[in-house]
Amino acid sequence: MKKQPKRSRDPIGKIKIIKDFLPSPENLVLKEKSVKISLSLPESSVEYFKRKARKLRVPYELMLSKLLQKYAKQELSLSRI
Repeated sequence: MKKQPKRSRDPIGKIKIIKDFLPSPENLVLKEKSVKISLSLPESSVEYFKRKARKLRVPYELMLSKLLQKYAKQELSLSRI
C-alpha cells in the first residue's frame, strides 16, 4: 500500500478563481451523421497513414476521415469568398 503524502494545514497561497473554459460533455459528442463508403487508394498512401496512425495510436481510418473533413471545410470556406 502506498504511503499517503503528509498534508499541511498551512494555507497554500493566494487562490485565483478562473472562469470555466471547458465545453460541456454534450458539446464533446460528435453530432455529425457519418456515411460509410468504399474507397480505393494507392497502397503507398494507405501504408503512410497506417505508419503515422500506429505512432499516434489512433485508427488510420480516423486520420483519413479528419483529413477529408478539413479539406472539405477549407474548400467550402474558400468558395464563399
